[in-house]
Amino acid sequence: MKAVGYRKSLPIEDANSLIDFEAPKPEPTGRDIRVAVKAISANPVDYKVRKRAAPPEGETKILGYDAAGIVDAVGPDVTLFKSGDEVFYAGSILRQGTNAEFHLVDERIVGKKPRSLSFAQAAALPLTSITAWELLFDRLGAVPGKSLDPRTLLITGGAGGVGSILTQLARRLTGLTVVATATRPESQKWCLDLGAHAVIDHSQPMKEQIEKLKVPPVALVASLTFTDQHYKAIADFIAPQGKFGLIDDPPEFTVSAFKGKAVSIHWESMFTRSSFQTPDMIAQHHLLNDVSNLLDKGVLRTTLDQTFGTINAANLKRAHALLESGKSRGKIVLEGW
Repeated sequence: MKAVGYRKSLPIEDANSLIDFEAPKPEPTGRDIRVAVKAISANPVDYKVRKRAAPPEGETKILGYDAAGIVDAVGPDVTLFKSGDEVFYAGSILRQGTNAEFHLVDERIVGKKPRSLSFAQAAALPLTSITAWELLFDRLGAVPGKSLDPRTLLITGGAGGVGSILTQLARRLTGLTVVATATRPESQKWCLDLGAHAVIDHSQPMKEQIEKLKVPPVALVASLTFTDQHYKAIADFIAPQGKFGLIDDPPEFTVSAFKGKAVSIHWESMFTRSSFQTPDMIAQHHLLNDVSNLLDKGVLRTTLDQTFGTINAANLKRAHALLESGKSRGKIVLEGW
């Protein structure tokens, strides 16, 4: 089968940073399903792994986590899917990735593809939807339901992949006031179009901008990018006994900045359940089915922003380069072979 991978951790400009190659078609066992991959999306974790985790000598690592496709074969213990089912999912960080024609994934982290979306539109969503859902409801403890919630949720980096779906979830499924941050005018408009009540510029002092909005207290914070640059400023205006959630890898982060206000700190990693085979691992199957239903009902919309062509090394290099620049908006998708 066709696949894209890497043998050494190299800068994306290097000719061998990502390569096209042929790999054996994998066979499903246990609760694995084999998916004929139709579309994938690129995420920051792709380039972070590429830059930090070189495969063993002589091996080629296949990246990619998001995928939408058709079930091609199933393992003997599979009960949730059958051949021919259309699915979408984000795979395990411990296994070979989705940048391949065929991919093995545990059925417990797979959802039914939204009927109303194309494979490309669906591929944009799994990793960011799981991350946003778990961060909002499991980590920050937001309450589903449209009854008024007298708190504000601040989303830093609202125009990125996770921010784009988190804004929708918070606005459509809770009574929170949603304030996103973005610097460029087109990114600010993107956040407003997705449902943010207001947008502020995180390159400028945030406290003054928040005060001018006269919104309810900022009791929940989803710090999605550059946490090290913003957390001290946020600690100054977050409400006492608030909750601060983060998903990135800040090179510097001092928890004591939040001690005086008894603010709780919450890490979110959507790979935790699959990496540790947690007893509630199937929660991601149910979560993705809920997201799929919300998309089909028009409550949520895809966060696909750009399609970079077919799945190959050259196009994936373009996607990695744009993600590494920090200037992407929404999601980048590649489709077909």
